[in-house]
Amino acid sequence: MIGLLGKNLGQTRLYDDQGDLVQVTLILAGPNRVVQCKTAETDGYEAVQLGFDDRKEQRASLPQRGHFKKHGAAPVKRLREFRNFSLQVKSGDVLGPDVFAPGDYVDAIGTTKGRGFQGVVKRHNFRGGDASHGAGGWRRRPGSVGPGSTPGYITKGKPMPGHMGQVRRTVQNLKVFQVRPEENLLVIEGSVPGARGDYLVIRESKKKPKKTVANAKQ
Repeated sequence: MIGLLGKNLGQTRLYDDQGDLVQVTLILAGPNRVVQCKTAETDGYEAVQLGFDDRKEQRASLPQRGHFKKHGAAPVKRLREFRNFSLQVKSGDVLGPDVFAPGDYVDAIGTTKGRGFQGVVKRHNFRGGDASHGAGGWRRRPGSVGPGSTPGYITKGKPMPGHMGQVRRTVQNLKVFQVRPEENLLVIEGSVPGARGDYLVIRESKKKPKKTVANAKQ
């Protein structure tokens, strides 16, 4: 499993080799610094800890400063562990978007945009009530939410108004459109969770890993 930390730089459109216009997302996917390599002997499991986006030392907490000093790494804003990392790396190595290649498939993990408190029409795509024929007054209301006598309560999980967005989501099977190592840019087709400037985890696709990409192109 290969993974990187990145930042969403926004969306644009580019032309592919056939001259078709493709919607893409630009992701700043480097430099990713290897902060720590955990092993089964020392930590009980194997994982690679990556750091992304440098920060001032005085902005880090005391435990974080001690962790970075112990492993000889510069302070960063984001840390993430990747288990079963398929690349051979060591502390101090720097990774970039070139760990992926055009045509690979990746999963993008991030936090969606917060929408605040929303009603059922926007939150759950309810139809709402009729606007005419004597049915006015509840255009965007949910209607009945359950019987009053039996069972006498609203069942758990009933779609209701409430807080929308700002949850962790994964978009799978996004195709890598371009890789620009000199700019630390990873260009992928489609959209990713979150707003411009949000942090992302870009990992090798679980459903279409790199070893099956050649078969997927056929």
